[in-house]
Amino acid sequence: MKYKTRLSIDLLFKYIFKVTGLLVLVLLGAILAMLVYNSAAFFLDVRPTDFITGLEWNPTGASPKYGILPLVLSTTLVTLGAMAIAIPLGIGTAAFIAEYAGPRLKNILKPTIEMLAAIPSVVIGFLGIVVVGPGIANMADLANGLNALNGAILLAIMALPTIITVAEDAIHAVPKTYKEASYGVGATKWQTLRKIIIPAAAPGIIAAVMLGVGRAIGETMTVLMATGNASLLPNGMFASVKTMTATIAIEMGEVPYQTTHYYALYAIAAVLFIMTLVANMLGEYFINRFRKYHAA
Repeated sequence: MKYKTRLSIDLLFKYIFKVTGLLVLVLLGAILAMLVYNSAAFFLDVRPTDFITGLEWNPTGASPKYGILPLVLSTTLVTLGAMAIAIPLGIGTAAFIAEYAGPRLKNILKPTIEMLAAIPSVVIGFLGIVVVGPGIANMADLANGLNALNGAILLAIMALPTIITVAEDAIHAVPKTYKEASYGVGATKWQTLRKIIIPAAAPGIIAAVMLGVGRAIGETMTVLMATGNASLLPNGMFASVKTMTATIAIEMGEVPYQTTHYYALYAIAAVLFIMTLVANMLGEYFINRFRKYHAA
């Protein structure tokens, strides 16, 4: 009787987990279908080439313009700037925690870094307005510090907990025999870390970086508050920019329902979805390449 009960419980949970897994796929499919449906309505009025390559976003003007190239370039610029800061800092911190920090320091650093992820994005954005922005303006002699660099710094701070946590786990998971073999042939700790441990942990580190990229691309409130929201082609990190997520957040609440402008915001979301998907696919490609390299 107990055996049959156990089998019934196992079967029940098997179906529960199967349903939840399928539900995730259904939800993703529904989101994609909604984006495609509303984007198609937009492209009935505006040509895709004008939308993608247009240099002006002004949907409320006398002659509406729906060019998102400045928004795409601004999003890319802020994201790349954030990753240029977060990747070396995050991987370096993860390596320090995993290989150099003592138990006492490690027990302080890890919870502190994980608590950083709990800070609301609106708080990070506020710090960008009152602390980071004025600092950038003073150092670069600018009228204000609401620009791409401000957004990149704040997004780097927000991406760091994810990158550090996942990368540290990947480094910690490298078998001890790798390190012992390296030390056995006379390598120093730094040589072992640089030439053995980091390459062996590369798939996990790449996964950490891609999670950080996803965090940066999808962030809304911080960039809305800290980047200046100018729908212009960016000419550098000190230029005020407007990202795709900020555009959707600012305009969706005020746009008339089922207008061209309304559907244009869905088209922006679809482009953002594709950008995130491409970034994840590239990350998966490089992860698989490293796994095949280590397996060979």
